Amino acid sequence: MASFLSQGNFNTVSSNRTGVERLNNGSALTLDRLGDGEEAILDRIDLPEDDVRRLMELGFLPGTLIVAARRSPFGDPRVFRVDGSEVALRRETAEHLYIRSHQTVTESGHEQLP
Repeated sequence: MASFLSQGNFNTVSSNRTGVERLNNGSALTLDRLGDGEEAILDRIDLPEDDVRRLMELGFLPGTLIVAARRSPFGDPRVFRVDGSEVALRRETAEHLYIRSHQTVTESGHEQLP
């Protein structure tokens, strides 16, 4: 992880992979758009390095399966299941985590690469 961040690639993770789902207006799908119980694979994080590092420490790694678990009574923050934990994120953070539909996922919750 340290070499990943030191290279300055923290906001372009997996940008060379295809398959990022897009909304009708052409924008990429973000974590805040998941419905309750829906699953997706984290594709990339577009936040400052310190925020990316903290999210990665919490399990938000590219290729990881994320499940939208539940919402607070007013909808923000929102709880997501990632890597065996539940983490609450505010909408302003979740809208900077880009996702794609999951394909083949291993038992560890990480995407199986060809």
